[in-house]
Amino acid sequence: MLYESLYVPEGGQPFGREIVQEPFLAKYVEGWGRAGDFGFIAMDGEGRRIGSITARCFGADDQGYGYVSEDVPEIGTAVLPAYRGQGIGTALLQALVDEARDRRIRALSLSVDPMNQAAMKLYRRFAFEEAGMNGTSMTMIADLTRREPE
Repeated sequence: MLYESLYVPEGGQPFGREIVQEPFLAKYVEGWGRAGDFGFIAMDGEGRRIGSITARCFGADDQGYGYVSEDVPEIGTAVLPAYRGQGIGTALLQALVDEARDRRIRALSLSVDPMNQAAMKLYRRFAFEEAGMNGTSMTMIADLTRREPE
């Protein structure tokens, strides 16, 4: 799923699968299950994994692309191409936000390519707002202390 989370613009050259071994990406999954890590996996009717969402905190000395602070988990989302546009990303993000609120987490952050319009639309529906740019990646943050939209 880490590979599937990488945005490639229409007509763009896909990344080689080995990119997930690079330290700047591998850190999102290495040692998964440490204190504070949480997430969800979407499965189809036959038990195949079709999407995932994760939340993980990083230290100031090991920042992710969507780093805001040590106490704000950075999220990562992926849905297999054949299942996109079917509400799976929305369901995953809602489950993660609900869990974060249950854990009394005050905010979530992420990084997204602003050209990824489907992802931008999803994140804005969940009140993520631009917090800065890191190269070609936009950092967004959602304040979970606000009341949920009705």
